Amino acid sequence: MEPKQGDLELPFPDLSGDQPPIPVRMLNEHVYCPRLAYLEWVQGEWADSADTVEGRHRHKRVDKPSGDLPDADQAEKDRTEIHARSVTLSSNRLGLIARLDLIEGEGGTVTPVDYKRGKRPHIARGVYDPERVQLCAQGLLLREHGYTCEEGAIYYVASKERVSVPFDDELLGLTRNAIAELRAMAAGGRIPEPLVDSPKCPRCSLVTICLPDEVQYLHQNELSPRPLAVPHDEALPLYIQQYNAKLSKKGEVLEVSKNDEVLATARLIEVSQVVVMGNVYITTPCLHELMQRGIPVTWHSYGGFFFGHSIGNGHKNVELRTAQYRASFHDATCLRIARGLVAAKIANSRTQLRRNWKPDEKPQRLMQDLKRIRTQAEHAENLEILLGIEGHAAAQYFGNFRHALKSATPEDEGLLAFDFSQRNRRPPTDPVNAMLSFAYTMLARTWSVTLQAVGFDPFRGFYHQPRYGRPALALDMMEPFRPLLADSVVMQVINNGEVHPSDFVSAAGSVNLTGSGRKRFIAAFERRLSQEVTHPLFGYRLSYRRLLELQARLLGRFLLGELDEFPHFTTR
Repeated sequence: MEPKQGDLELPFPDLSGDQPPIPVRMLNEHVYCPRLAYLEWVQGEWADSADTVEGRHRHKRVDKPSGDLPDADQAEKDRTEIHARSVTLSSNRLGLIARLDLIEGEGGTVTPVDYKRGKRPHIARGVYDPERVQLCAQGLLLREHGYTCEEGAIYYVASKERVSVPFDDELLGLTRNAIAELRAMAAGGRIPEPLVDSPKCPRCSLVTICLPDEVQYLHQNELSPRPLAVPHDEALPLYIQQYNAKLSKKGEVLEVSKNDEVLATARLIEVSQVVVMGNVYITTPCLHELMQRGIPVTWHSYGGFFFGHSIGNGHKNVELRTAQYRASFHDATCLRIARGLVAAKIANSRTQLRRNWKPDEKPQRLMQDLKRIRTQAEHAENLEILLGIEGHAAAQYFGNFRHALKSATPEDEGLLAFDFSQRNRRPPTDPVNAMLSFAYTMLARTWSVTLQAVGFDPFRGFYHQPRYGRPALALDMMEPFRPLLADSVVMQVINNGEVHPSDFVSAAGSVNLTGSGRKRFIAAFERRLSQEVTHPLFGYRLSYRRLLELQARLLGRFLLGELDEFPHFTTR
């Protein structure tokens, strides 16, 4: 029997131009899950989990540099004893860069030691392949710098065990293949398919970004999605509307004060964004900390007009923004997305009226008309026709909006009543329109922050055309959610008596909420965002906050070519 011919070892081409070197830890991710490596390295996605936070804590000691790694020839000549921590090495030939936890050795022979937070796995080789490849890549880097390196070691912190990993031909081949595959995958610009029903997914920190089950399910996979994308988020917005208030940071706490008197405090870890309404001062150290943590600051006038928001460097996912811009210049794609948005908005408007209808006589004719108009929206030939269809549906909806509101009580006589005949704005001339405008402003701000956090440009849309700095994509995405998250809050605060006619002021033909009324309305809006709903496609429960992020990520999957259709959210 003839001996099997081995694979020819081809030299890696040196990195050129602006090609970045591959972080060695990404080789670990690639062998574990190619899609995870692509999301983290190419698209710049990241999310913490309990495992990643614990891993950073366990790594604190080895992340502190100590000791020196001398020149290999000099170390061999002097027989230098080497014990160096947190050493960064790179190689253009290999196209790799790594920070090595620990390097031990004597003279020109060294051993890299990598620290892992868990316990030693009881498997044949003693170490899983992703960790073996990561360690072997570190060994290749040490060889590139002139050292002899024939093995490495993994130290498992939880079990306090050290396992040797020889760099044999099989592992060297596996490592070189992983380097070539990851470099080719990044250059190809195509995200790998998600794993199918994998046990790796539930504990992955990027599962709510990757959406493996959801993407597979929308590809007509028979397996229903596991409830992966629904972790409970304790962080909530911090609203500040006290005139001349100051926001500062003390340790891990945000402090709102005025004239040196502390008005409120909030732990940084519990704040998702800071909403500033009116003249509020934020100290520079506080703003720096918010930017470093990725906590946006949204700026409003005292009356609630949304100016914009401040955040750090923003998301690194250039691929997503490129796909967004490419699609926004394609008329057929814009029409396709816009049809779905308007149809979903009409469907949700119809549901809101049906659920909250007050008169005894049921609106059968109205329901039939809205259903017919929705069908027209789904087949609109262009955006101009679609705008007309949307306007027709809005006239029907707001023409009957008063039937979803509770009638005025005798104690409200002489005050601004909750009478509603038609939608008006700029300025709103009655309390209902004032609340609708304020709710739409808060929803637009919520969507702007969500879209930018995911990686989109909120100002480039598909249905709303970009002009005058308008957040067109945020306005697009909020269309199906206007009835569910804005109109429903207006109905709730009126029908439950949370806001009264006495909570409004009228001046120069404009009606606005008072400070106390605005606080109660904001509280109702935030409660609505935290309310859980069952997803009609995936079958699991999640809050509206998570739903907005999920919809944004599904739009990204559609624009990047992973999904054939963008699934819109409609409730029953």
